[in-house]
Amino acid sequence: MAWRLAQDPGVAEVLCVPGNPGIARFARCFPGKVTDPEALLALVEREKVHLTVVGPEAALDAGLADLLRAHGHPVVGPVRRAAALETSKVFSKRFMADAGIPTARFLACDTLESALAAVAGDVFGFPVVVKADGLAGGKGVVIAGDRAEAEAAVRAAMVDRQFGDAGSVLVIEECLTGPEVSFFVLADGRRAIPIGSAQDHKRVFDDDRGPNTGGMGAFAPSPLMTAALEAEVLRTIVQPVLDGLPDDGGYRGFLYVSLMLTPAGPKVIEFNVRFGDPETQVVWPLLGGNVTEVLHAAAVGDLGSRTIPMAAGACVGVVLAAQGYPSQPVTGQVITGADVDFGSDVTVFHAGTAKRDGQLVTAGGRVLTVVGRGVDHADAMRKAYTGVSGIAFDGMQYRRDIGRKALIS
Repeated sequence: MAWRLAQDPGVAEVLCVPGNPGIARFARCFPGKVTDPEALLALVEREKVHLTVVGPEAALDAGLADLLRAHGHPVVGPVRRAAALETSKVFSKRFMADAGIPTARFLACDTLESALAAVAGDVFGFPVVVKADGLAGGKGVVIAGDRAEAEAAVRAAMVDRQFGDAGSVLVIEECLTGPEVSFFVLADGRRAIPIGSAQDHKRVFDDDRGPNTGGMGAFAPSPLMTAALEAEVLRTIVQPVLDGLPDDGGYRGFLYVSLMLTPAGPKVIEFNVRFGDPETQVVWPLLGGNVTEVLHAAAVGDLGSRTIPMAAGACVGVVLAAQGYPSQPVTGQVITGADVDFGSDVTVFHAGTAKRDGQLVTAGGRVLTVVGRGVDHADAMRKAYTGVSGIAFDGMQYRRDIGRKALIS
């Protein structure tokens, strides 16, 4: 986001909290916690910031958008009660049920006994999906193939506290089948405009094997998102979200709709109330026009007839993850090649990186995302993996099939 917004005409400077060595190349970074709204408000006022764009969901859950709006500062991001569409799976599922939004059948369970009964097989059969209610860094979902696996997932969350308080309440739901696609809109509280589609790869290993992660790569646009499907999703899912929330302009920001294209039609897997990564890294390079201007219009509740045009071509992004990710990533490994010029169609975005003794080192599970841009998905895929081949750190792991689904869709 910082990389793309810095390119817009009229943007004098981009500030970022807390940032990383990659962002520091084109933005001024400030230390701090995104969950400290008062400190961020002080920064906005001290630096005379004209527009705040919220990336992480934790900041929205902490009430950052509420506080900034209360002080008259335009912000791209929903208020806290609307952010519950992502921060509470129970709230989200009940909201969808009340609004008539198509989604999987579910049960909300706040005791171990009720959760174990819900995964016994009598209600949803197998496989069955076990979700932590709260924020779990993209890792709070288990697709259990049988009763033993489901019960183990329940106990890990509710007894062993694998996800802390986030797993004290669980959503148990039927496992939908079909291809997945991510669809993104920008809302001003009353209307929403589409801003791209993508397909993420959640499993850690090739061919969608292994545990779920926060995302091992993505490509954009999705060949599955036709004009007809886009219109249907806007009508049956996106607009009911806006209509079902209090009519006070609270939902001004990004809505990320994770869809399963089932035989019965598109159904919501989950909502994110921010753009989300690694989809951000493959969609935002394709955003045309003056993005900042449109974001500001959404933040003040007046999109009007504005749109964000999408450039031709495609992007493929490959996540380079640390050894041990997603369970116990190893950090502190020296990274080489991240600053190499792979050509104008290859961009290396930083995630979990830091500087130590003048060297770039790993500082998180997902370390870098290498994005290739091409005339089509095959071209973008080739360029992305050319960049990947030039980067190294001990234990580096990545999928080798990111983008392949676009070639056979």
